[in-house]
Amino acid sequence: MKNTFIKYSLLTVGIFISLVLLYILAAFSLPYISINNNHVSYPAEDCVDIYILSNGIHTDVTLPITNQYKDWSLQLNPSSTNNPSFHPQYVSFGWGDKGFYLETPTWADLKFSTAFKAGFGLSSSAMHITFYHTLKESPTCKKIKITSKEYIKLVKYISSSFKIDSTNNFELIPHASYGNHDSFYEAKGNYSLFFTCNTWANNALKSAGLKACLWTPFDKGIFYHYHTKAEHL
Repeated sequence: MKNTFIKYSLLTVGIFISLVLLYILAAFSLPYISINNNHVSYPAEDCVDIYILSNGIHTDVTLPITNQYKDWSLQLNPSSTNNPSFHPQYVSFGWGDKGFYLETPTWADLKFSTAFKAGFGLSSSAMHITFYHTLKESPTCKKIKITSKEYIKLVKYISSSFKIDSTNNFELIPHASYGNHDSFYEAKGNYSLFFTCNTWANNALKSAGLKACLWTPFDKGIFYHYHTKAEHL
């Protein structure tokens, strides 16, 4: 009986270690496999400038606050922030675990329960909205020119990630922000080890036919496909 217990215990540990190693292998290899690699940044008049932003961990997708295709201010009013007089030009979207967003302002505040729930898809999600007046390109801020058709697809993907209230509006999370120019909204889906904030952003790009990874849990996988050759060196 004892030998059987030891045998199955070792088997369980072996399977667990194998799964961890398989995850690590996928996380560090699949991001380098390109999707829509032939996409080009169009210089035509019928194009929209969008951005991808990273804080070193998390990727946001940033769009014009308003244009002829979409007026985000009708659903994401800047007056809902702590600086209602601010007049932004861009709105940035970051999907993620609600517990991480609202209960973990710094890594020092991270609780095991929050990390466990997030890792295994046991908590709800939220959309972090940040408004910007201007953006400057850098290694962590990349501008992408896309066609109107691609932009409309991207808008559809992002819009579908929000929860809708009884009045058909995005559900604002009251009194939740990091600063003066951001707010949080209820979102659909569950964060997990296999569907992270960066997976969401990567899928947003894929949905519009833009360059993206096959799969990635990290921001570096996304930005790899938008860095110049010199930046890879």
